[in-house]
Amino acid sequence: MSGRGGSSAAPPTVIVGVDGSGRTHRLDQIAATTGGTVVRVVTPPAEDAGLERVLRDAAREGFRVLVDDAHRLPPSTLALLTDAGRRGARLVIARRPGITGPELAALDSVAAGQGRVEQLEPLDAEAVTELVLGLGGRRLSPEAAERVVVATAGLPALVTALMRSPGGGAGDPPADLAARVHRRSVLLDQRTALLLRVLSLGPDLHGRELGDQHLAEVVGGTRSQLAESIRELRDGGLLLPDAERVVPCVASAVLAELTPTERRQLHDLLAAAMLSATTDPVAVATRLRAAHTRSPAAAEAFRFAGERLRFSDPATATGWFEDAVEAGADPSRFALCRAEASAALGLPADLDAVVPADPAESARLRLLEGAAAALEGRAARSAEALLAAGPPGDCLAVPALVAVGRGEQARTAATGPAPAPVRLLAQAVLGAARAASALPLFIEAAEALEAAAPALILPDTPHALGALVAVTAGDASCAENLLHRALTHGCGGPRATQRHRLLLAWARLRSGRFETAVAEVHRLRGVPLPGRDRLLAAALAAGLARRSGDITALGEAWTRAEPELARRTVDLFHLEVVEELAVAGARLRRHQRIEPALQVIEEAAAGLDPSGDWAAAAAWVRLQVAVVSEDPAAAAAAAHRLADIDAPGARQQAQTAAAGVWADALAGRVDPPAVLAAATGLAEVELPWEGSRLAGQAAIRCGDPVAARRLLEAARELGGHDPTPAAGVPQTAAGVDSRLAGLSEREVDVARLVLAGHTHREIGSQLYIAPKTVEHHVARIRTKLGATTRAEFMAALRETFRQEAPGIQTP
Repeated sequence: MSGRGGSSAAPPTVIVGVDGSGRTHRLDQIAATTGGTVVRVVTPPAEDAGLERVLRDAAREGFRVLVDDAHRLPPSTLALLTDAGRRGARLVIARRPGITGPELAALDSVAAGQGRVEQLEPLDAEAVTELVLGLGGRRLSPEAAERVVVATAGLPALVTALMRSPGGGAGDPPADLAARVHRRSVLLDQRTALLLRVLSLGPDLHGRELGDQHLAEVVGGTRSQLAESIRELRDGGLLLPDAERVVPCVASAVLAELTPTERRQLHDLLAAAMLSATTDPVAVATRLRAAHTRSPAAAEAFRFAGERLRFSDPATATGWFEDAVEAGADPSRFALCRAEASAALGLPADLDAVVPADPAESARLRLLEGAAAALEGRAARSAEALLAAGPPGDCLAVPALVAVGRGEQARTAATGPAPAPVRLLAQAVLGAARAASALPLFIEAAEALEAAAPALILPDTPHALGALVAVTAGDASCAENLLHRALTHGCGGPRATQRHRLLLAWARLRSGRFETAVAEVHRLRGVPLPGRDRLLAAALAAGLARRSGDITALGEAWTRAEPELARRTVDLFHLEVVEELAVAGARLRRHQRIEPALQVIEEAAAGLDPSGDWAAAAAWVRLQVAVVSEDPAAAAAAAHRLADIDAPGARQQAQTAAAGVWADALAGRVDPPAVLAAATGLAEVELPWEGSRLAGQAAIRCGDPVAARRLLEAARELGGHDPTPAAGVPQTAAGVDSRLAGLSEREVDVARLVLAGHTHREIGSQLYIAPKTVEHHVARIRTKLGATTRAEFMAALRETFRQEAPGIQTP
């Protein structure tokens, strides 16, 4: 107790504020400005007997009684003060916001009845600046003052403790601040002190996901006890007023006191609680990562996050698995999950290193092996692994079974339980031998996958398989629509993106549009691809080279494709891909590599549906090989085979009609109206290149000059523009100044193709002119170049192209 005289004033009678808000300072102001005698009651108070005498005098004489930290006084003292106030003592009490008992409530009621309540508010930036100047510091900039307000929540005691240090709050917590926080902490009970440490870790750790119940369990109490501890921390000026967050500078001081072991134990305790409190391990792991937490429980959180995202976001999942290893997790516990994430990214996965922990993991491993085999183009091996996995492996195996012609087994497997996209895809694939009728089912399966992707690695997507079937049906627009949707929705994950782009280029190449295919061939140079896509990329390059007459590029494409054909990783879905390569092989006289692949395809088609679209497509491949090989007997046999199959699809019907006409043309029997009708029919089912070739080859064998010219005109119309070659000699004379060489533009075109190794007949077919006309052009070119022998002629051509267009490559 202390007394102080002063001038008369009308101060507040109740001062409310959290610890550090300036309650004592405000009482000092009142004591200094109050007239008459002032009685000061402090904590701890004197014995009640002595206090009672003083208060009796204060009541009688009307003294002003100033009571600091009223919330800390015992009930008996509070009762004496209340009685004195009722008997006339003028009270001014300072307390925390929370009223903790009936005695304090009674005193507060009496004091408030004598005057008014004053709530102490946090300092703003301007007030902080004035306080710092009063402490002898420099004037803060508005930005610096605002940073101090944020760090201290505007509490004067914290501002003073923070800014007394020479560094002005920069770096480690100042000694004054650390001492203040330490003094406050030791007064807390064990549960509340632990809660302060937990909350000091920040919202990046405890978060709202934890919930009051789990937070109470962390600190070892009930929810009501947790509420008491939170109130104690907030009234103590340690929490922000509107959130369960520790005042930033207080949190820094609390954490600075922790040893590394204590901090790791705290992180582990909180991580375990968060994992048990939420169904979202990714949110927990994100908070733990932001706090740089490394502990056993954090490792579990990182592992759970990786497992959750391994299919939907495999790249992020891979990062979580790496964090788990760094935090001390045993990699063998999630080797299978890491392999699944790698497979989803299209990266190699070491499946031999995976040791399944239980039958469920064994089944997952078989599913992964089946998907990996499909990616490498090994359909039969993929089917066996998927069937061994059990559901949903049975349904997943259906495309692979159909691809190798095991129709009966595929129909049985399709009855197994599976997610909707997988089940619908199995049903679509079963009807794929009749391509046009199967496309609606592929579209439905694609829509189901876009709506809800199953948590597994798909051997292939409905979009990719549907696009291949659509191309076979002559429906490029459907194929493109499916592939655009796959790319938009990211179906099949990152590893499928490359395949969908390749197939989009393939669909456009087959329908006579080459720009996308050219871009893809250039983009994929040097890019490692799995076996299935290597075959497709080689077919793209071969198709471009064949259509541009670039024998060098054709040879390069064949070099890439030959190892894949040697593996015999061909199947019915990729039948037209095999066609492109088979024709390239025939053009290069590599029949020994073509024949085994064609036999695989034909056996699969016959085993599935001898009269289906794939059987017709296999016979069409034989026809194209015969045409390139200029083998009329083989062409006639293929045409008869197509007629016998009599597949119902529009494309297959057009191919069947064209086959007989083409075989006759190779044998020298050209019926111009029939050729024109057949070539137009091929173009209508999106085989314009084939239609153009039929018309051009018939023209050079036609004995009627008028009809031949009409056929050549049709060939040019159907052929459209030539593709830009992927490599080798340019397609046109663009860039070559033919005047310098003395050659006409047509002669430059002929010279280029001669230099590329084409025969007169092939040049005529390429340029839509008769072989005899080619012969005349060659004779004139030789004369202009002054060459008397073939060796001189070829050397002169090379030199001419090299000098006139140095950028042109010559063989």
